[in-house]
Amino acid sequence: MDEDNADLVYTPPPSSRSECRMRRKTTQPPQETMQQFWDDFNSKFPGLVNTVLPDNPYARTKAARTPKGVIQGQHASKSYEQARLECQRAVERIAKECERLNQKYTDPHFDIEVDLKCGRRNYLEGLAQQNLEMLPRGVKRVTEIFEKPEFYINGPTASDVRQGRDGDCWFMAALCTMGNKDGLIEKVCVARNEKVGVYGFVFYRDGDWQQCIVDDKLYLRAADYDESVEERPIWDDINRIDTEEEYRKVWQTGSRALYFAQCVDENETWLPLLEKAYAKAHGDYSAIEGGFVGEALEDLTGGVTSDILTSNILDKDRFWKDELMQVNKEFLFGCGTGLFSNWLDPEYRGPPRDRKGISENHSYSIMEAREIDGQRLLRLRNPWGKKEWTGAWSDGSEQWTPEWMAKLGHKFGNDGLFWISYDDLLKKYQHFDRIRLFNDEWTVTQQWTTLNVPWSADYHSTKFVLDVKNPGPAIIVLSQLDDRYYKGLAGEYEFVLKFRLQKEGEDDYFVRSHGNELMCRSVNVEVDLEAGRYHVLMKVTAYRNRDKLPTEEAVRRLAPIRRGKLLQIGLSYDLAHAKGIVQETPEEKQAREEREERRKAAERRKLRDETKKRLQKEWIRIRKLEARQRRLEERLASKSQTGPVKSSEAAEEIVVPDGPVKSPSDLPISELKLTEKDPTPSVHSNGNHAPSSHARNRNFLSFRDNYHTSHHHHHHSEYLDGFEFDSDIDMPPDEPTEIRTPTRTSCSGDGDANSEPWNAVCVVGLRVYSKDSQLSLEVLRPVPEDDVEASLDMDDPAASAASEKIVVSRLVEMQDGAHV
Repeated sequence: MDEDNADLVYTPPPSSRSECRMRRKTTQPPQETMQQFWDDFNSKFPGLVNTVLPDNPYARTKAARTPKGVIQGQHASKSYEQARLECQRAVERIAKECERLNQKYTDPHFDIEVDLKCGRRNYLEGLAQQNLEMLPRGVKRVTEIFEKPEFYINGPTASDVRQGRDGDCWFMAALCTMGNKDGLIEKVCVARNEKVGVYGFVFYRDGDWQQCIVDDKLYLRAADYDESVEERPIWDDINRIDTEEEYRKVWQTGSRALYFAQCVDENETWLPLLEKAYAKAHGDYSAIEGGFVGEALEDLTGGVTSDILTSNILDKDRFWKDELMQVNKEFLFGCGTGLFSNWLDPEYRGPPRDRKGISENHSYSIMEAREIDGQRLLRLRNPWGKKEWTGAWSDGSEQWTPEWMAKLGHKFGNDGLFWISYDDLLKKYQHFDRIRLFNDEWTVTQQWTTLNVPWSADYHSTKFVLDVKNPGPAIIVLSQLDDRYYKGLAGEYEFVLKFRLQKEGEDDYFVRSHGNELMCRSVNVEVDLEAGRYHVLMKVTAYRNRDKLPTEEAVRRLAPIRRGKLLQIGLSYDLAHAKGIVQETPEEKQAREEREERRKAAERRKLRDETKKRLQKEWIRIRKLEARQRRLEERLASKSQTGPVKSSEAAEEIVVPDGPVKSPSDLPISELKLTEKDPTPSVHSNGNHAPSSHARNRNFLSFRDNYHTSHHHHHHSEYLDGFEFDSDIDMPPDEPTEIRTPTRTSCSGDGDANSEPWNAVCVVGLRVYSKDSQLSLEVLRPVPEDDVEASLDMDDPAASAASEKIVVSRLVEMQDGAHV
């Protein structure tokens, strides 16, 4: 080998065994050590914090109202209509109260002016961490900011949207998408009284529509003239006719004065107020930073989102014709790129990289899909309202002709709107968020429950059961609670959901959930179902994030220092988790009580047997002691009559420990020796050739074991004469006994499994959309003695080894028979 290439020689690392610590001394079989490790690894007290706030009556009330048992479907729009009417009534009541008092409405639960100027920042920052990048300088009402404020000017459209100084591009992109379809944004903004300054909105959260009411105060980029510290000194350097009024018009007037989202029109107000309501619903503006377009579209439309990776599309022509061409009809679409852009440089903290004008880790809206003269083109929008695609079909590119400009109705300008070819779309964008919309033809039914999630991530024994009466399409959605609403209290575990669907009575499934690869909030599947009963088996995988605190620990730390914020977020947490409180049905309660009775009866029988054996043992011991005492008295009486006993005779006597003394005739033959002169058997000690102490002990133990084995039952039955046992008298009373866990030495290392045991608990809900109004849904919880594990997925690497070969062989025989 050349010396120049010596450095290229690969040297394998040393064996890990050579560097490992010395193995600790084993004190039990390996399997028991393994079992002990897992016993220590899992929490002895598994469970979930259901309520953060002390004695929360609102959570109790909501838990009591949660439907139980078998749930029938209802119209998909029913929850929305209830929330809309409730919101409208609330806005009307507030407006009447304010008019009576001659006061503008001030939201007592989200007063951003007092919060900002008092330095609390509860409505800007989350519960667990500061956000030093959000630095609004002032707060004013809509009527003070806008000269001629109007909620809508020519209706809400995608062109109105312009993102502000927070990271909610995903939310802005969703509004752009909705603005391209008539009526969608109006369904969210359901009530307002602009004179009083009160606005009502509805959002979809965890399967239900909920209202959110806000006042008309908005954050500004610049402080008031009289309060300004940075802007005013510079402004005052120039002589002006009316310095204060000119300052207000430049810095605090119109949409451009707003710190967060703003409409393009200087007097349109719907966007900043909608963003404020969305922030209030989640607790603060920081909570709505970072997300996916599909999540926001679900919250704003009540639809179902599926994320689609470009690399996973099987038939690109079918994707174009069946899905993208249905945009703004049956589906809405968002897209993004740069999912793993920094995986080779994880420390990168610079601005998003650029891909021909497309920003990485940024959300875009798909506004329109057109196929003209063999060209497949799509119109997209950047929610920034600027910065566009620079490739083919971009503004000013060679593809544009006057004819194409007329066909597509396009105008050049840096307004965030651009066209891109279908091929370039698939090359530049890595994922799509597709949202299915529902009309009045659809019904929905849902149920929630709580699952203890094992470390091994198996299919859970708790399952959902669908009863389908009429065949037809169905969309099945398995979701977890949206923890964006209670950031800082979500706990240390993150969950990934999966499920599969199988017919009742069958072991194999016929469809599994697909996606979501990026959005962990829910997974879904679309399937056509025949009439019958179906089981939904869930597989939840938990991951522990060591950087996050358990809920109970977070509350303990935050309660003394952030009371107001904890009350706000804690109430949201409690109301969300009220869905997961398991309410027993009468049948489940009866079954549980019967199981408990059987368990108690079995324990009572076991205790009775143990008590009886113990009392029998005590009885036998007393009888043996009495028999020994009688024999001793008899021997003493015999000695007093015959005189002193010779030493040679005394040497021949053997005393059997812990048992009655027997004559030599009862001893085993091997221990006796017969002489010619005296045919009476006697025990010899062999004089000068005495056996060693080990031999004597061994012979004695052998004699003792043989004797005890052959006479054990005989002596017990002999001494049990007169023994009585009565459960009512001899059994201990039925009192709860404290279960004491024996102290054991942990098999884990220092600070390992014992210090932080595994305690992952997830609240999950199943929603089923269908056109079958009679479809019903229930939760089936396992009976412990009947609990059977689900079979592995067919593509699981262990599936073949775990399956029953006899089943496979029978299938082969059936196939052979069919061929014959």
